[in-house]
Amino acid sequence: MSLHKPKGRLAELCPIRDVLDRVSDRWSVLVMNELREGTLRFGELKARIEDISQRMLAQTLRRLEEDGLVAREVFPTIPPRVDYTLTGLGHSLLVPVQGMMQWAAENQEAVRAARRAYKPPPGNRAK
Repeated sequence: MSLHKPKGRLAELCPIRDVLDRVSDRWSVLVMNELREGTLRFGELKARIEDISQRMLAQTLRRLEEDGLVAREVFPTIPPRVDYTLTGLGHSLLVPVQGMMQWAAENQEAVRAARRAYKPPPGNRAK
C-alpha cells in the first residue's frame, strides 16, 4: 500500500500529507530548532527568529501545540507569562529535522550553484 495518495477526498488520511504539510514550513522548523535546548517565552522566540512576524509566530506555535509538538504553559502573573517547550513528540521529530538542517548547511553552496547554472527549457522561462 502506498503512503502517498496524490488525489481524492482521502488525502487527509495520507500520513505524508497529514503530518509533513503541517510541520515542513520554514517557521515550524525554525521554532522547533530554537526550542531544542529548552523552554522559551514568546518574546525570546521572536528575538531569536528576527524575520518572523508576531502573528506568524503565534500561528506557528498554535499549530505546533495542536499537533502535540510544543507544550504551552501559562503562569498567572501580571503580565501573564507563557512558556513554550518541545514535547517528547517534538523532540522525536527533531532527529530527522536536524539531519535535514545539517544537509542544507553542508550543501547550500552546491544548491545555489545549481540554481545559477540552471537554464529553463525554451518556452518555460520565468517572468
